[in-house]
Amino acid sequence: MSFGTLYLIPTSISEGEVAGIPEQVRTRLKRLDYFLVENVRTARRYISSLKLGLTIEELDFQELSKKTSNAQVERLMMPVMEGKSAGILSESGCPGVADPGARAVEFAHKRGIKVVPLVGPSSILLALMASGLNGQKFAFHGYLPIKTPELQQVIKSLERSSVKEGYAHIFIETPYRNNQLLENLSKIAHPETMLCVAKDLTGPAQFIKTLPLKIWKKEEVDLHKIPCIFILQAALVS
Repeated sequence: MSFGTLYLIPTSISEGEVAGIPEQVRTRLKRLDYFLVENVRTARRYISSLKLGLTIEELDFQELSKKTSNAQVERLMMPVMEGKSAGILSESGCPGVADPGARAVEFAHKRGIKVVPLVGPSSILLALMASGLNGQKFAFHGYLPIKTPELQQVIKSLERSSVKEGYAHIFIETPYRNNQLLENLSKIAHPETMLCVAKDLTGPAQFIKTLPLKIWKKEEVDLHKIPCIFILQAALVS
């Protein structure tokens, strides 16, 4: 028996903003009825918003989260091993990138299952594109530490890496802590270090700005409870 195919299906990164979802994604969704998703409610709402003529109740959504055990991942992938194709949906943007869907992808590669990524919005790449910072050397770090001593160590380490090798360092924060992170960056990092803040990408409140941290200290910007991408790159200071 041949395996099914595992499709990586991008979702909107600003809720309800689906105009930019490619036709390829819409067409593939119409042909699938089995999905591994980070959040069932979000996935159902997203597919409904595309108005594809699908009956949501007839689709099979299975949750794949960071808490899912390895044994559960194998169980979730059994239909694919038996010949059924499946789609992976993240809660926002591209699955498999800072997303538990990567675990199903890892399983697929180990078992020789075909993996097909589809084109769609990525907040990480959109922010980098619009930042004016180094698109040749960059690294994504996910969430930085919350506690101040650890955060100080990490930020200083990122700055040193940026000075030495020119890296742009990309990270995120839980939306309700965005303002606090911006304040801490302004206190800890060098005043000339560049910071890009990209807020609500593709959404109605989209905001993208790259400034030295000494200028960010003077800016009045509210990032509270709005998804943001932060990109830090050290300036060459004599």
